[in-house]
Amino acid sequence: MKKLPILAFVLNIVLASCTSNDSVPIIDVTPPSATEANVSGLITENTTWTNDKIWVLNSKVVVDAGVTLTIEPGTIIKGKEGTGSLASALIIARGGKLNAVGTATNPIIFTSVNDNIALGETAGTNLTIADNSLWGGLILLGKAKGSFSGDVNEFQIEGIPASDTFGLYGGNDDTDNSGHLEYISIRHGGAEIGAGNEINGLTLGAVGSGTIIKNIEIVGNLDDGIEFFGGTVSPSNLLIWGQGDDGLDIDQAYSGTISNALIILGNTSDSALEIDGGEGSFQASFTLNNITLVGNANAPGGKYCDLRSGAQGALNNIYAYNFQTTSYIRLKHDNVASNYVNNLINFSNWEIVLPAGVSSITSLFQDHSPTSLAPSFGADSANWATAVTLGNETVGADLSVFSWTYANSKGVY
Repeated sequence: MKKLPILAFVLNIVLASCTSNDSVPIIDVTPPSATEANVSGLITENTTWTNDKIWVLNSKVVVDAGVTLTIEPGTIIKGKEGTGSLASALIIARGGKLNAVGTATNPIIFTSVNDNIALGETAGTNLTIADNSLWGGLILLGKAKGSFSGDVNEFQIEGIPASDTFGLYGGNDDTDNSGHLEYISIRHGGAEIGAGNEINGLTLGAVGSGTIIKNIEIVGNLDDGIEFFGGTVSPSNLLIWGQGDDGLDIDQAYSGTISNALIILGNTSDSALEIDGGEGSFQASFTLNNITLVGNANAPGGKYCDLRSGAQGALNNIYAYNFQTTSYIRLKHDNVASNYVNNLINFSNWEIVLPAGVSSITSLFQDHSPTSLAPSFGADSANWATAVTLGNETVGADLSVFSWTYANSKGVY
């Protein structure tokens, strides 16, 4: 006798059990949703990535101008390995938007396909802070002003080959809105696209003040944690741990305010802060408020702050500890030393736990400009910098806002 398929057999039993007054029960035979979705290329219509899948970046994924990508709270995005043109990254092109708003209990997590984190989890178990460059990073591009070489109006973002025009950023709309980013953790990125050219954890190219960025964590990125190329966006509550280069990097006359940031150096890190000015004739000033810097005994650079290339701005309420005896805050070039002399670079309320072997806080502030334009920099620091003991600081970041982070779960600060 011919055997019925299993599904037909079950249906026959159910139907046979019904009387004429019974309604036929509905049996849901829809296959379960896939738990993984692969994405690549250009997104040309409004799209939502839901938290019931892990979204895998097969290569560069670009949100086109006029298009919004929405990412639900608790969503996990994993980037595939690759270098050069094959590096994976999520890029919000100029005129596009990213609305990625997580919560403290359901953050949005960007990580590598090598991370064994699963749906519903906030951390995997198989990767460490040393596992970097496993994918690219998150790149947000806008239409605000920047100061570019040759006084051009737009520029190609670092980390994207010049042949890819979706990497352009810049314009004249300082209130430009590239979306809303909140409670996002970006881990294990920084893939190389060329010799010495890696993608930052979060790259912000001419992002305008209409964009909301707060509660962001960068973990184990090969290059910088967050880099600002011009723009006017004012982010807050930023945590950067174990970057390979600089924690916060400012370039091209960025003129926003960065508030409440914690930067924790790893054993491959360079500077906690690296700050450059404009590259063209346009100049503008940044503001840093309430920043905590945590050094590392093995970091090959390990500087507190490197001020370079005509930087202009204010650095207020900075607390630093655990740095090396050889660490310092420097004015590197003549134009930034000149800006200091002319009150275009200002410091207020620095508190530093002196490293072993350092007896004077003024020795940490050093003028390295080729012609020594600011010889009083060190002595002047007595007006704004104070030596404190560990745990007795009165300035720096409010660390309570970072309780949701992976770094907090690892007890690294």
